[in-house]
Amino acid sequence: MITVHHLNNSRSQRVLWLLEELGLEYQIVRYQRDPQTMLAPPELRAIHPLGKSPVITDAGATVAESGAIVEYLLDRYGHGRLVPAAGTPERLRWTYFLHYAEGSAMTPLLLKLVFDRVETSPAPFFVKPIARAIARKVKGTYISPQIEQHLDFLEGELSARDWFAGGEFSAADIQMSFALEAAVLRGGLNASRPQLMAFLSRIHARPAFQRALERGGPYDLAS
Repeated sequence: MITVHHLNNSRSQRVLWLLEELGLEYQIVRYQRDPQTMLAPPELRAIHPLGKSPVITDAGATVAESGAIVEYLLDRYGHGRLVPAAGTPERLRWTYFLHYAEGSAMTPLLLKLVFDRVETSPAPFFVKPIARAIARKVKGTYISPQIEQHLDFLEGELSARDWFAGGEFSAADIQMSFALEAAVLRGGLNASRPQLMAFLSRIHARPAFQRALERGGPYDLAS
């Protein structure tokens, strides 16, 4: 039995969605973020030394990292589903976006989260103006322009196709979902980029996505 070690409001929601798309049986072990730090609880380190989510266990194997989990589940249980045929242009795009989602797209969004907290966190009165000024400078000169560049790139990619790998929905779309949901929450993604917003509407309407929400519990990024 596949076990998903599921952290609330995390990338592990994508794993539940993939499992629902594949129609696989699985069980969930739930973990809650620390309400102050928003970090994963230490109990996750008993599953994987880094204590991060997502991580799954299956048939004696422990698999961490979203992209690795996607590839493991498709190799073992996919039977050709949700992945384009090898050697096609669609497969190359699929591989690119499977890795781009975490390798490039999430980096400026994570930096935005960190520097937003630097700007708003409590600090001694004589330090806070300096911290705020630094945070605003970094966001204005680097982070926000990077987010804009990525969103423009992705809007252009979906102007010619409905899905990231090509004409068919695939696991690359599942992998890309978290970055785009995070961009709505804190990266400025809105109706000014209609292709990306339409993509989010399409994935949120999928029955497997809805089933994953029911199994996984509250997921603020999709609200």
